[in-house]
Amino acid sequence: MPRWEPDARTRLEKAALELFAERGYDGTTVADIAERAGLMKRSFFRYFPDKREALFGGTPLLVGHLEQYVTEAPPGIRPWPLLVDALTGTARFFPEDRETARTRHRVVTANPELREREVLKTATLDDLLRDLLTARGTPPRQAAYLVRLALTMYEQAFTHWLTPADPEPDFTECVATAVGDLERVLGEWGDGG
Repeated sequence: MPRWEPDARTRLEKAALELFAERGYDGTTVADIAERAGLMKRSFFRYFPDKREALFGGTPLLVGHLEQYVTEAPPGIRPWPLLVDALTGTARFFPEDRETARTRHRVVTANPELREREVLKTATLDDLLRDLLTARGTPPRQAAYLVRLALTMYEQAFTHWLTPADPEPDFTECVATAVGDLERVLGEWGDGG
């Protein structure tokens, strides 16, 4: 077997997801993942520190996108539309095959360790976005409220995107629906409703 295998990281991620779906997270070893990907076990650790990270390799891409988008946005853009647009743009990192995203979601929600890692990912995004808004002049408390609402909206949009439908909406439509739902709820409950 050659020392360098093209697209090894992607193959490892795909193998991990397949095996976690077939055998469960606890029933899958790093050696199993490497074997399924056609690689040596030590190759796995060139890309990931442990097996759970094979499902979270996209986090640095999300962080990089959000950081660049918010940092490079023109100064006059208000915080809420900036957050909505930045989070909508993360759809470019979603798998082309929506069923892959659904499988990943099922695997993560079925395992406490993976759910914990998902919460950590969300906390990372929360901290990042609050810091970025604050650096743009949004008062810290308002930045915290806006980011928490934006991440809740994002989670609802993503859940909508994952839900089978005919036709399946694109993520932009899911975000628009989630933003509309949030605005309606805030309007109804904000008026003492």
